[in-house]
Amino acid sequence: MQSNRRELAQQLYTASHIEGQFVLRSGVTSSEYFDKYLFEADPVLLRRIAETMAEMVPPDCELLAGLEMGGIPVATILSQVTGLPVLFVRKKAKEYGTCKLAEGGDVAEKRLLVVEDVVTSGGQIIESCRALRGRGARVESVVCVIDRESGGAENLAKEGLLLRPLFTMSELKSSAQS
Repeated sequence: MQSNRRELAQQLYTASHIEGQFVLRSGVTSSEYFDKYLFEADPVLLRRIAETMAEMVPPDCELLAGLEMGGIPVATILSQVTGLPVLFVRKKAKEYGTCKLAEGGDVAEKRLLVVEDVVTSGGQIIESCRALRGRGARVESVVCVIDRESGGAENLAKEGLLLRPLFTMSELKSSAQS
């Protein structure tokens, strides 16, 4: 099991790690970046990620909530693996038509698991969870593929949210060296 996890970490690192100068959503500049779209566009790798993440889904979860935009492909394939329905959560509610924040179902009184790809500070997750809670959703947990270990877990904890990453940045770097 541990060797499969290490192999998955190596594949994820190889597929998506790039170097250069990058400004992150948090405003921080980084010399390395995990291009989530590179692993999300690979159907075989994305499925392996979802199969491994399926073990992280709480047993009382009723709906998966994929955050726009990177969390949506991860949540969709995780839905396929687990059989749980998926919601597509916008950064802000539509201002036309149904004016929904979350497409795909009603969130009121439902226990949601928020699904994200890469977490840095957790800012957008916090905003989205506040909005979902404001619509009656019960949100306590967040899963992500990569935690950049840049304060996201701590910021989410202040909001009563538990972050469960598939991999931390440290784990991915370590896998690349082994």
